[in-house]
Formats: sequence, structure tokens, C-alpha cells
Amino acid sequence: MADEILFLTELLGLKVYDLKGRTLGVVKDAAIVPLIHPSRVDRFLLGGGWAWLTIRHDQVRSISLDGIHLKDEILTPYHSDEYMLRLVRDLLDQQIIDAEGRKVVRVTDITFKIHEDNGTSNLMISEVDIGLRSILRRLVQGVLPPRLIRRLQSLIPPHFIRWEHCSIIEADPQRRLRLNISNRLLEQMHPADLADIVEDLTPEDREAIFETIDSEVAAETLSEVEPDIQASILESLEPEKAADIVEDMAPHEAADVLAELGQQTSEEILEEMEPEPKTEVQELLEYKENSAGGLMNTEFVALHEHATVADAMETLKAHEEILEKLNTLFLVDQEDHLKGSVPLARLFKRARRNTIEGLGRRKPDFSGRG
Repeated sequence: MADEILFLTELLGLKVYDLKGRTLGVVKDAAIVPLIHPSRVDRFLLGGGWAWLTIRHDQVRSISLDGIHLKDEILTPYHSDEYMLRLVRDLLDQQIIDAEGRKVVRVTDITFKIHEDNGTSNLMISEVDIGLRSILRRLVQGVLPPRLIRRLQSLIPPHFIRWEHCSIIEADPQRRLRLNISNRLLEQMHPADLADIVEDLTPEDREAIFETIDSEVAAETLSEVEPDIQASILESLEPEKAADIVEDMAPHEAADVLAELGQQTSEEILEEMEPEPKTEVQELLEYKENSAGGLMNTEFVALHEHATVADAMETLKAHEEILEKLNTLFLVDQEDHLKGSVPLARLFKRARRNTIEGLGRRKPDFSGRG
């Protein structure tokens, strides 16, 4: 098993040999091209003398701790490629998101598996290392022989993240596209978990995530983060993108977050919003914070005061899109005058054929008639 893996710390400095066994240089970096393959090392970068050279993955005959032996020694000068993700420059010591563990971690090493295919050895990224083992390797690499380091590290439990569970943070939207970096893993998280991750990131990384994730997911996540972070995120985004997110928030939550922004920023976002959600939010913004109006939610369900429990259940099914935000039903008369309210939990205490008017609170009578 040990001969089937290689660590990035071991790859760096590994000698590269030509067809006659002569040393061509040593590995200084390696790169994947995600558009071609999500985990295979596509290029090896050699630092030899005055220029850097590159080796394609299909030029490699064998890879081991003893070096890289080529089957084709026609090397080309290195030119920066915007479709390459360089492992030392772009990944090592950088923060990434562990989508399975729902946390932000720092990469301290990378584990490859060596795959043999038709006389060619390929390196496939298997795991991102984040534990003490990788720190030990980095501290003593070049000081002790690699095989001795492997024996020493066996005393330390491994700590790693599977490559398929890693989400790379990239602030440049264009580079994200070129590198084929997806936010699918983040969008599958519970908003509260993603909010915890967002709060641990730098402002630049927060902006990068909210610029690229689905607006509905962004809205749910934004509702879970602290108010000061909410404001800083919206301020960092283009008004059009911020408006898309705010439109997907509950109106009272949208009003709360816009109230935290500067007047100019808030107005710019409102200007980009669709008429209907814009009107709802503006109505709530007219009330002072913590006043009765300022605490209102425009998303509610009203039933006739003589409705049955069965009527209430059918109405709730028709309003599934706001169900998670409801905790109360309102009762109205024929003229839509408020007559009372019923906590949702009390619906389950009465048979479906019974009316719900006795389950809740009646509207206070201020007429003096009792």
C-alpha cells in the first residue's frame, strides 16, 4: 500500500530522469487541469537552471520515492496557464472548505494515489491532509529519508479530507469558471451550517461565495449569519446580485438587513429589486426598528373564523413555500377584519371536522362592551 501513494511533500524535490537515467531537474510544483480531469496531475513543473520546464502526465513511465522516470524526454518551457490549478501555489497552505465536516481547514499536504495505465504512471489526488502527520512530514522532509519519515508518521493517527469533499475558495469569478470550480457541495449544506462556515472566512472569501452560490441558498444562509456580517456581505456585492438575494429573503428579514446598511447602499439594492418584493420591504422599512410595524412579517395565512381544522390543513398545503416561517394562523370575518389567531401547534389537538376558532386567542375588544 505504501508504494501506491505519494505525498506532495515527497513529490517536491523529487528528481526527474531522462531515458538514459540522467537528471533533468527536480519537481518544484504540479498542476491539475480540472476541465480535463478533476484529480489527475496533468503537469509537473521542473525548476532547473535559468528556466522552468513542464512534463505532461503521459510522458511519465514511473513515479516512486526514487524519482520520476520518463518515456518521452521532450520537455517544453513553462507558460502560466489560466486553466491550471497549481498545487503548491494555489492549494498548499490555503484555506478550503470541508463540505462533509462543515468547517474551514488549512491544507498542509496532499496525498496522491499512483495509478499504472498502459506503461504510464499517473498521480491522482486522493486526499487533502490537515493533521499532525502532514506537519511532521513538512518539518523533517529533506532532513530524514522519506521511508524513515513514513515509519515515524505511522505512530500518528491520520487526519485528512477526501478530495471529493473539498470545496476550493476562489475569489475571481472568471477564474472559477476556467478552473471548473463548483459550489454544488456548499449549496447542498443546511443554511445554518454554511452560515457557520461563512463567519469563519475572510470578507473577500465571503464575497466570493455569495457571488457564486444560488440566490435562494444565499438568502437562507444570509438569514443565519450575524447582522454585522450580513451588512458587510451585501455591501461587498454588486447591487444587482445583492437584490437577487434580498428578494429571496422573507420581507421582514430583508427589511432588517437593509436597515443595517448605509442609506445609499440600501437604495441601490432596492432600485434593482422587482416591484412586488420591493414594495413589501419598503413598507416595513418605514417603521422604526422594534416598533410593532417594524416587527411585522408580510407573509401570513388568514382563515375565516369558522374554518375547520381540515380547512386549515388544506390551506397550509397551498402555502408550502412559507410554511417554515409560520407559527400562527390568523382568523378573519367576512370583511377580512382580524378576529383572532391560532398557534399552529394547537391544530393537532382537535379533530379535522372541528372548527379552529376556540383554539387560539381572540382579538382584544377595546369598545368597552367587555
